[in-house]
Amino acid sequence: MIVTRVEALTKMKYKVYLDGQFAFVLYKGELSRFGIKEREDITEQAVEKIRVEVILKRAKLRALHLLEDMDRTEAALREKLMQGMYPPDAVEGAIRYVKSFGYLNDARYAENFVRSRKDSKSRKEIWAMLMNKGVSAELAEAAFEACYDSDEDGGEQEAIRRILRKKRYDPAEDDEAKTQKIYGYLARKGFRYDAVRQVIQNYNHHA
Repeated sequence: MIVTRVEALTKMKYKVYLDGQFAFVLYKGELSRFGIKEREDITEQAVEKIRVEVILKRAKLRALHLLEDMDRTEAALREKLMQGMYPPDAVEGAIRYVKSFGYLNDARYAENFVRSRKDSKSRKEIWAMLMNKGVSAELAEAAFEACYDSDEDGGEQEAIRRILRKKRYDPAEDDEAKTQKIYGYLARKGFRYDAVRQVIQNYNHHA
């Protein structure tokens, strides 16, 4: 293999290209340690050593750090690692590593996500957010089943009441035009018409 290019990313970090293809990012000291110089040969054994002992190790630590920072889906973690310019094999190795400790669990993530938002957002909104975060439809459905029990209507109505309070809506004082506007707003948010109607009709009892 030939080191075709060593490109500075920062004062300390460099992108290394082997045989014309981007291979990995190394620190300045690591270039010296492995004797990496432009237009010079590098053995397959040296490349494998770098991939396993340096890049994969660093990707695992980065994945752990990202999960300490905040809970993430597998798709979001993978995207974050790819943004960090870790090669695909290191990304997959890091994903397997954190999964083996139970640190990455999309089912748990989905349940926590739904539970923390079901009293303030519609099911439709929460579903769209989960899809956007890369949660599978199967896991999203399981999370909805776990978090919305027989009191599903009550949970939805509480979410509607919270929004009405935030909007300072009072059916006793506000006119028909504002009521229609509220219906339209909540419909766009994904709330069922029947649930909105029930909350507005009984609003004074719960506000």
